[in-house]
Amino acid sequence: MKKLALLLGGLYLLATACTSTPPAAPTADALPTLKEYFDNTGRNDVLAGGIRLIPITTPSGTFKVWTKRTGNNPKIKVLLLHGGPGGTHEEWLACDSYFPGAGIEYYYYDQLGSYYSDQPEDSTLWRTERFVEEVEQVRQALGLDSTNFFLMGQSWGGILAMEYALKYQENLKGLIISNMMASGPEYGAYAMEVLGPAMDSALFAEIKAFEAAEDFGNPRYMDILLNHHYTEHVIRMPVADWPDPINRLFAHMNPAVYVPMQGPSEFGIRGLLADWDVKDRLKEIAVPTLVIGATHDTMDPKHMEWMAGEVQHGRFLLCPNGSHCSQYDDPEHYFPGVISFLHDVAAGRF
Repeated sequence: MKKLALLLGGLYLLATACTSTPPAAPTADALPTLKEYFDNTGRNDVLAGGIRLIPITTPSGTFKVWTKRTGNNPKIKVLLLHGGPGGTHEEWLACDSYFPGAGIEYYYYDQLGSYYSDQPEDSTLWRTERFVEEVEQVRQALGLDSTNFFLMGQSWGGILAMEYALKYQENLKGLIISNMMASGPEYGAYAMEVLGPAMDSALFAEIKAFEAAEDFGNPRYMDILLNHHYTEHVIRMPVADWPDPINRLFAHMNPAVYVPMQGPSEFGIRGLLADWDVKDRLKEIAVPTLVIGATHDTMDPKHMEWMAGEVQHGRFLLCPNGSHCSQYDDPEHYFPGVISFLHDVAAGRF
């Protein structure tokens, strides 16, 4: 067992080698052995591969949401919040290539309305405060608590993670906000005043015309977005090279949730989240917090660096080669930074 534990320790060192100033690696005793990590003894989700459908109580009735667990680590349990709204856990599937080798226990989770969970046709359910209560019910069902519970949200999931922390941070061990600013209006301003003008002027003029006419279903609008905006600021690869999880994410996106909350525009937020802003409340977050931004993100990396200084105990991770999905286009910086943060907090080094 000692050799297996040392093997996991070595994998962790390799994973953190890309960081500029890596912290001291955890001792072998601080990591689960391979046998411990993959031990399914006593679990009732073995035949389902770790999948559990968790009942969620809402004002409109009880529904089920999909979760999937990988690994065992009593000190580090990460619940992953996907983007959208109305996206899926598939945006996180790259974690399978990094987290097990670092001994991290993690949970995929499709929020209510998303592809693998129940999809009620009730627009009153698509409210941030209701999603916060959903996350709390999932936490309780999974048995996560302040000794081990890390919440990690990307894009819309970052909004949800911030809102959860502002209400329930006593349940958290740590918080990770990935690729999300703390203000919907400032995100919109960055899109229209910085990213748009950086595009070819003729193409940006077309985009503005489509936006003004609210002609979001025009094939030309999506063609410009896919080939001149997404490939620069969402995932920096030609569309033909996008990894399968990203293609599945887009194929499974639920517009009945996305459009009311985000709106139809890809240059800022026009839906229910248009005025969302928690900039002035970040100082209330006391748990260790990692904020992740990327140089080519749809979100302003300077704003996200500022966020890390606003929370009481923050760290900023910049993915210099990445964009909005930097877990896919800059994993060399993204995952070592996340793994370092998780182990630092768990070991009391943060």
